[in-house]
Amino acid sequence: MNFELKSLDLAACAKEKCDALVVLVSEAFQPGKDALSQLVEQARKSGDLDSKPGKLLQMYRPAAAVATRVLLVGAGDGSARQTRQAVAAAVAAVKGPALRKLLISFAGAPAQKAVRAVVQAVADATYVYTTTKSKPEGRVLAQVWLCAPDAAAAQAELALGVATVAGVEMAKEWANRPANHATPTLLGNAAKTLARFPKISCEVLGPKEVAQLGMGSFMSVAQGSKEPLRFIVLHYNGAAKTVAPTVLVGKGITFDTGGISIKPSAEMDEMKFDMCGAASVLGVFRALAELKPATNVVGLIPACENMPDGGAVKPGDVVTSMSGQTIENLNTDAEGRLVLCDALTYAERFKPRAIIDIATLTGACVVALGGVRSGMFASDDSLAAALQAAGESALDPCWRLPLDDEYGEGLKSNFADMANVAGRAGGAITAAKFLQKFTAKMPWAHLDIAGTAWKSGAAKGATGRPVGLLLDYVLNQPSAQIAPAPAATKKIVARKAVAAPAPAAPRKRLAK
Repeated sequence: MNFELKSLDLAACAKEKCDALVVLVSEAFQPGKDALSQLVEQARKSGDLDSKPGKLLQMYRPAAAVATRVLLVGAGDGSARQTRQAVAAAVAAVKGPALRKLLISFAGAPAQKAVRAVVQAVADATYVYTTTKSKPEGRVLAQVWLCAPDAAAAQAELALGVATVAGVEMAKEWANRPANHATPTLLGNAAKTLARFPKISCEVLGPKEVAQLGMGSFMSVAQGSKEPLRFIVLHYNGAAKTVAPTVLVGKGITFDTGGISIKPSAEMDEMKFDMCGAASVLGVFRALAELKPATNVVGLIPACENMPDGGAVKPGDVVTSMSGQTIENLNTDAEGRLVLCDALTYAERFKPRAIIDIATLTGACVVALGGVRSGMFASDDSLAAALQAAGESALDPCWRLPLDDEYGEGLKSNFADMANVAGRAGGAITAAKFLQKFTAKMPWAHLDIAGTAWKSGAAKGATGRPVGLLLDYVLNQPSAQIAPAPAATKKIVARKAVAAPAPAAPRKRLAK
């Protein structure tokens, strides 16, 4: 799918041949003297067109435009958030096998970040998963023009939008794959393909190397599965070696049965999404490959399955983490924190400016925040503020939750340095308190994406969050300078997500 900026006003858009023309009509819309502008104004005055975001008025081959279909859509105050709502509704109404060329007219100057929001909304509304279908019918929309009187001013936003889409769609691809098509080995292969891009390198460690590192906590989760674990280490080197990196740690449980503390069967298929944190790390690196910012980023993915065979770790077993701290495993379904803690210890060697872990960690976070905002915990106020701001900027919001010391009292154990669970009350917080015990030497934040990483029901599938949030955070670092964007007349392509070849109603979230 190609995205292209065009310096066209509404009158010029009306003369362009396309399958559909979407006119974004904000509250500040000022009609011109052309026929399409007058049509918009008449529709507003008659009450047939509401400026509330997402309200539609559809027309087929109107005399005022050459387009086959014209959609007048309310864009509210014209902000990026409300523009995204408008475009999502419009594309949902017109997408189909006949939609190959789409024009989207801002009618006036787009608001800040609105161009990026439009690119993401179009991509999300037309995304189709095809990897494991015998007769795939993929996305047919091939060309999207974003039209405004001064398109050149938004070129950088277009480039950022296209890069974000590339990252989000790679994250969606790997999160959506069934677990037998996204094993730890295949996830490692997917990470290796990213090393084809300049500035990115990848190393994938197997069971022998992980054992040598002393990652006893990580290994204990993997020991019940026939699939060998993988520890993936990605580097994006866009700045001098002296620039401290940001380290992203993604939970990579490619399938989670709960282990011996087995989950109920209903919706267990959705536990293929338990590696959405890992998928988001892959997505960020895919976006960095497009933008080439002057910064350094390390991605760490501990990947394994959590299975209940005869060799599986048992409730009450005590394991020794890479940090040397011992852990009593009271609930084998609280496995994500056990793989993350060793990865967090490994991250110390990079002397990072900040470390952020991303995980579908707790059902408790879903109860607390639902599917709107990701839960965010941080040991550093400036890091928390930066993540909050990045989430708002990327329309991928999070919400900070507390880390009071008292919440950690429940993690005390009579048989180890700590237990891996602390009861039901405040479960998202106590899980974060567990991770905090492995991050004392670094500015650290934890994103619990259990409520935001995927959807259920008819819309079942990964969302690609929080790739946008993480990307904005990385790009907002002082050293991160993006290479100049291409000229406004040059097409920018949202390429298909790089992937290794694979082998042949609101839900009740499964507790973590």
